[in-house]
Amino acid sequence: MNLGKVFKNGLVDDNPTFVQVLGMCPTLAVTTSAFNGVGMGLATTVVLIFSNLVISLLRNIIPSKVRIPSFIVIIATFVTMVDLFLQGYVPALYDALGLFIPLIVVNCVVLARAEAFAAKNKVIPSIVDGFSMGLGFTIALGIIGFVRELLGAGTVFAGTSLEAFVMPAGYQPISIMILAPGAFIVLGLLFAIFNYIKDRESRKA
Repeated sequence: MNLGKVFKNGLVDDNPTFVQVLGMCPTLAVTTSAFNGVGMGLATTVVLIFSNLVISLLRNIIPSKVRIPSFIVIIATFVTMVDLFLQGYVPALYDALGLFIPLIVVNCVVLARAEAFAAKNKVIPSIVDGFSMGLGFTIALGIIGFVRELLGAGTVFAGTSLEAFVMPAGYQPISIMILAPGAFIVLGLLFAIFNYIKDRESRKA
């Protein structure tokens, strides 16, 4: 199996947010800042990598009739580990993400990769798939959070050591951008930009 193609699929061709439109609940809810978006994406990436790894190892052992419950148990194990890690070592992110950390268990991105890829492929391709899908998800959430925070507050990475006010003096924040309607507006615009770029690339090819 071509690992480069697997990696590119997760990052661009089958990006979970901009192409497959999966995981919309956390995408819209937690991306009020770049920090929250990247944090949620990285937490999901860790779960994707390790759940894909274990599911791939057990793919010939798990009976097909109970595969979905088995996948959920495996995913829930790693979600619990990530949840406890964030609670202990990154409390600011843990407080910001709240309920959306345990909800990674039923995130369509994670379950889809378990069912569509890890359960049918060997360990190394499954790890690469989990990493690339997670990275694609992280980049998407990070961009959405960055744009919403920049326009809605004039800052980037607020609450971290990288926090900076980058807009010109006198800038009036567009507060709707950090509210629910702003999530839909930014997501729609990014969908259009992403699809435009993909369309141009496909025409060149």
